[in-house]
Amino acid sequence: MVRKGNESLVRDHPFLQKVHVWDKSGGKYRNLLRISREVRREKYDLLINLHRFASSGFIAFRSKAKTVIGFSGTPFSRFYTHSVKHEIGNGKHETERNFELLKTIMSTDISLQPPKLYPRKSDYEAIKPYCVAPYFVVAPASVWFTKQLPRSKWIELIRSKPGKAIYLIGATGDRPLLDGIASESGHTKVRVLAGELSLLASAALISSAERTYVNDSAPLHIASAMNAPVTVFFCSTIPAFGFGPLSSDSRIVEVSEELSCRPCGLHGYRKCPAGHFKCGNDIDISES
Repeated sequence: MVRKGNESLVRDHPFLQKVHVWDKSGGKYRNLLRISREVRREKYDLLINLHRFASSGFIAFRSKAKTVIGFSGTPFSRFYTHSVKHEIGNGKHETERNFELLKTIMSTDISLQPPKLYPRKSDYEAIKPYCVAPYFVVAPASVWFTKQLPRSKWIELIRSKPGKAIYLIGATGDRPLLDGIASESGHTKVRVLAGELSLLASAALISSAERTYVNDSAPLHIASAMNAPVTVFFCSTIPAFGFGPLSSDSRIVEVSEELSCRPCGLHGYRKCPAGHFKCGNDIDISES
């Protein structure tokens, strides 16, 4: 089950028979009841809930699945048949924490597998026009201001690659930011693709790039799922939270100075709580 807007990531996935889509817009709670009834009708033998929020806990509780596994200490978790404590900063990646749920019902040891996406033939066809020469992919936007490398830094990064093809990716709403970065960089081979590619086509584009540059945000995890070379800029958040890159060729770039205010939160903020945003402004692009 995914939130509406993300279902294209698992469309035609070779190991999935059905994808439930929860539309949180236009009547969030009405649609919550609808999706919970839809899941319940399936009469699942096993339901695994990776989220730690009341909404998904409610769906899991209402499912009446024979076995329900999830993280303890979250709403409705007392109704699960199996639960595991979720701990941020315990040295484990989130994928490892998720695998702990499976271990509650597995009789043998299981090895941790990296996440994986499966772009279709049509997704690779869609990016063919952009693959005529070596290129870099850059994803400058983030939902949270404090998780987003400053605009001036993205411009500096792009200028450091003269003569190279660079594609800026993001959602349609990111276009003004990306257009501005492309224009101010003065780079002659930058193209903005915001809103022009599906999520799986973006994954295909990332998989063939010389390198992809991202924030601590969704494109990071897409790069990991394609095992693509990636550089991640961590501003207000830190890799120790367990959401870092998993690609075999990955780099993490963060401010070298130890800041007493960092990390300021798990997810990020609309503005820097301290007012200076040193965790972003002081990052050295040459380390990328």
